[in-house]
Amino acid sequence: MSDADVAAGGIRLGTGRGRWVVAATALGSGMAMLDGTVVNVALPRIGEDLGASLASLQWTINAYMLTLAALILLGGSLGDRYGRRRVFLVGVCWFAVASAGCAAAPNVEVLILARALQGIGGALLTPGSLAMLQAVFHEDDRAGAVGAWSGLGGVAAAVGPFLGAGWWTARAGGGSSC
Repeated sequence: MSDADVAAGGIRLGTGRGRWVVAATALGSGMAMLDGTVVNVALPRIGEDLGASLASLQWTINAYMLTLAALILLGGSLGDRYGRRRVFLVGVCWFAVASAGCAAAPNVEVLILARALQGIGGALLTPGSLAMLQAVFHEDDRAGAVGAWSGLGGVAAAVGPFLGAGWWTARAGGGSSC
């Protein structure tokens, strides 16, 4: 946020910059929300591709959700201590690298580890995305910014099963993804 934004009391939602801030934060946290649902539909194919047992498939889901839930408060605290934007960006990069690890997983054990790492990235980026909205928007526009962020995040979670079904239906086989 520039000095002019601070002097004016914050970014306005109706500006180009305001829309970009909402879009960036919603896309970041939307990745974490989407990933909570997209893999569920693909579990049968993941099981076939990797020869995974039912217990391993359960851990594929639980590794992500467990690390995300366990560390989300820590992610918010780190954002308060080291800067929301910095922790958000670290979380996005961490999540992206872990996602590449999921896609390249040669076996279910590596997939479970990569999913756990994704959860850590999600725990870093999600609280920071919402906190940034609170910190940078003009008080008259905060509710609208949070509403847009929430709505876009809900769309990401709802679209996850459709993306998972489409991805796995269209695949010729081999490998995993999350």
